[in-house]
Amino acid sequence: MVYFVGAGPGAVDLITVRGRELIARADLIVYAGSLVNPQLLEYAKEECKIYNSATMTLEEVMDVMISAAKKGKCVIRLHTGDPSIYGAIREQMDALIEAEIPFETCPGVSAAFGAASSLNLEYTLPDVSQSLILTRMEGRTKVPPKEQIEQFAAHQSTMAIYLSAGMLDELTDRLIAGGYDAKTPAAIVYKATWPDEEKYICLLRDLPEVARIHQITKTALVLVGPVIAQQGYQKSCLYAADFSTEYRKAKE
Repeated sequence: MVYFVGAGPGAVDLITVRGRELIARADLIVYAGSLVNPQLLEYAKEECKIYNSATMTLEEVMDVMISAAKKGKCVIRLHTGDPSIYGAIREQMDALIEAEIPFETCPGVSAAFGAASSLNLEYTLPDVSQSLILTRMEGRTKVPPKEQIEQFAAHQSTMAIYLSAGMLDELTDRLIAGGYDAKTPAAIVYKATWPDEEKYICLLRDLPEVARIHQITKTALVLVGPVIAQQGYQKSCLYAADFSTEYRKAKE
């Protein structure tokens, strides 16, 4: 069996209980060494074989995993955050299907939620924003034409932008061109939940300069939207005295 396990955003204790237990059971672990906290490997048993995928090609990763799985070994593919977001797992799963190797996925905490916890944010404030867009700038991996930054910016909802810290001048220009006001609140969170985390709140127009001042060029998440100010919202109806639910009648 192969398990795709989300390692969480960085803090060792933000991996799920299930994920930690799977690591402890593993005979072989292939982990994303450029992003996964290596302290998580301390949960592995002494005889577990460990490979760093940062130095490997897809074919090399799959050869190692498939070979071990065919020998009845418990194999863990340890991805940063949650495997379903920019984890490039579909191509790995398809290779396992072709090799007739069973697999399962164990979810993890993505950076967008690690960053929200660091900033004590609620992304979905009534009357401010009820939608969160997870996206990225186009790099070597292309973005579909209908999912360009400008199209998403036109909604002026909340955006969490991955893998784009090295393109902040272009990103800021395109967000403003798409519809955000230059004075929209923004934030950049470097290595969310890691011990060396850095977090800065600013205006959208100042985002590139803030990153330059603090020398942030990678491993950072960009957040944009009025919710970052955490102001101007209405209280949720859920707990309002005049609102009935399945468990509570409205009070007159």
